[in-house]
Amino acid sequence: MAKTARRTIWKVAIAGVVLVPATALGALPSNAAQANGNSGQSSDGKQATADATAVSQADEPIIPENEFDKALPPLSDNINAPLEPMPVPGATSQTTGTTPTGELAPPQQLPDESELAQPLPPIDTFDSTPPPEIAGVTDNSNVEISYDTVVHGLDQVGLEGQFHDLSALEDGGGKAANATMVRARAKEDEELAVRLMKSIGYYDGTATSKIEQVTDQSGKVRAVINADPGKQYTLGSITTKGDPTTPAGLVDKALPLKVGDPIEADRVQGAEANVSLKLPQEGYPFFELGDRDILLDGQSYTGAYTLPYTLGPRSSFGGYRTNGDLAFSAEHVGVLARFDRGELYDVRKVDDLRKALVATGLFSSVSVKPVRTGKKAPDGTEYVDLLVHQNAGPPRTLAAEAGYSTGQGIRLQGSWTHRNLFPPEGALIVKGVAGTLEQGLSTTFRRSNAGRRDRTVTLGISANHNKYDAYEAFTGSLFGRISYDSTPIWQKRFTYGYGFELIGTNEDVYNFDAGERQRKTFGIAALPLTAGFDTSDDLLNPTRGFRIHANVSPEAAVKSGFRPYSRITLEGTGYYPVSDSLVIAGRAKVGTIAGISRNDLPPSRRYYAGGGGSVRGYAYQSLGPQAPDGKPIGGLSFNEFSLEARYRFGNFGIVPFVDAGQSYDTVYPRGSDLRFGAGLGGRFYTNFGPLRVDVATPINRRKGDPTVAVYISIGQAF
Repeated sequence: MAKTARRTIWKVAIAGVVLVPATALGALPSNAAQANGNSGQSSDGKQATADATAVSQADEPIIPENEFDKALPPLSDNINAPLEPMPVPGATSQTTGTTPTGELAPPQQLPDESELAQPLPPIDTFDSTPPPEIAGVTDNSNVEISYDTVVHGLDQVGLEGQFHDLSALEDGGGKAANATMVRARAKEDEELAVRLMKSIGYYDGTATSKIEQVTDQSGKVRAVINADPGKQYTLGSITTKGDPTTPAGLVDKALPLKVGDPIEADRVQGAEANVSLKLPQEGYPFFELGDRDILLDGQSYTGAYTLPYTLGPRSSFGGYRTNGDLAFSAEHVGVLARFDRGELYDVRKVDDLRKALVATGLFSSVSVKPVRTGKKAPDGTEYVDLLVHQNAGPPRTLAAEAGYSTGQGIRLQGSWTHRNLFPPEGALIVKGVAGTLEQGLSTTFRRSNAGRRDRTVTLGISANHNKYDAYEAFTGSLFGRISYDSTPIWQKRFTYGYGFELIGTNEDVYNFDAGERQRKTFGIAALPLTAGFDTSDDLLNPTRGFRIHANVSPEAAVKSGFRPYSRITLEGTGYYPVSDSLVIAGRAKVGTIAGISRNDLPPSRRYYAGGGGSVRGYAYQSLGPQAPDGKPIGGLSFNEFSLEARYRFGNFGIVPFVDAGQSYDTVYPRGSDLRFGAGLGGRFYTNFGPLRVDVATPINRRKGDPTVAVYISIGQAF
């Protein structure tokens, strides 16, 4: 049976082989007739003879039986043996074909197996140039469909807005390449809807989607999300699991959840975050929450909430450790701390210490974390040390500042600071001023956090040259100060300062007896005292609150004897936010010099009004008493008032303002003969404070006063 099957297969193959020449042979009569016609043979007898011959040949077998039997290969008894090729009588390892005229083409040698086994040539060797008839033809069609998104069911639980914010369909902008993409987005939004419903306690909520054809708009579909929230689950019980606290119930008290509250993710996570925040404030620095468990009851639609926690030891502050790239020692870290050894641990005080470390400006990064010591404190708590990991930052700083104002001209200031040249926090500051009317150089040593937190000790020397309309002075000074000041990073409510000044100055003074200006040398010794109270919300750009600042300086002038006197100023500013974009700011400042006549004072120590920090619109120091030569000579008292409407939009602002002020030759300001200036300012707000440009004009202008004055600086006017 196997042999019969094999024989049948081979017969079919053979028939397939021999039918090709049979078909070719069957076509020959017409070809022969065409050939005879070309030879001029067209008689009917000859045609009949040819037809009879063709019929006779067609009746004969194509291959004789004996040749057919010889051509059959021997059959194997193994049915799985491969088939042997059958040689065709007269066939060779050549291929033949016909030419376009029907003649047989010369035989061509078939390639041998070794040639066929050779690898194909690289694809980049083929010519990929398109045929001329399609070269340059591009398909500019962009297949795209439009769709609308419709949501049902989420509005009843207040989730529709949040769904639209997170929806994949909405992110697609109503456009997709095909309907499959729309369906994929709809499936993603199904899952989104379910997640959102579960996040507010609808744990049985379901969502389905479908794509509909919009009948009246060809090529547009509608994606419909149908949500069924079901019933909201609530807290059926609340259990916390862990060691008891001291005092008892701290965890339960810090967990603001109650039975009957909806099981909302934000509510639960916020409550747990509050526990993690409160316990480290109550003496437990190593407190940790475990994984919550909520067991839902599908019959009562409630959940049994369980929160495990690890309490850790109740602790108090111990000592300090430090590692890393040090800026200063662990001993100085203790100077910055606002707590003592043995106090109950409070993470808020640790955060305060970290901020104080950052405020030094000496670190590129710094961290503070508690470390167990295993030592018991007298109250039974465990001492914990604070490990401060330091990465010291670049200690040197180059800074520059530029400003301009009518009356003072251009003022450029540059400084070089090494903040930790004399550790800990001992800085050396070299500062230079180059301006149209002012030049100077100073060197200052400053120790921050000197012996206690936020105390600064300053000692310096300076030399300056000032040339104003009121006077020209060459001044040298030696000064020292101890202060408690605010900085942009660490703004303080109460500030103070006290110190000394030794001043030697040579200035031109108008001699009323001689009717001319003469140069005189003065010596001044002063003990300045300052105090401030600040409730504002920002040091450089306040929007609410108020500030009060007082300066009292007992002084003595050494000129033809020792003449003691005092200089006193008092300033108050307030800020009221009318709206998020509008702040009304006001300022009032008064000053007096008591105990000395004006002519016994060097002009640089007298009071003046007018200019960018005083009454804008008037020249610097131009308001007040004047000498017969028309130049200001200063007074013994002054007053100033300012009002601004600070309107901000984005990083820009517009500030209309009005100022008033005057200086007087009497000990107390009189409040008469006030001069007013008004104008408009522009602000560009940056991360280090606003850049200020003010343009002002005097309202009750005097002869010689400028028509317009311009002021450019950093920070608000007050």
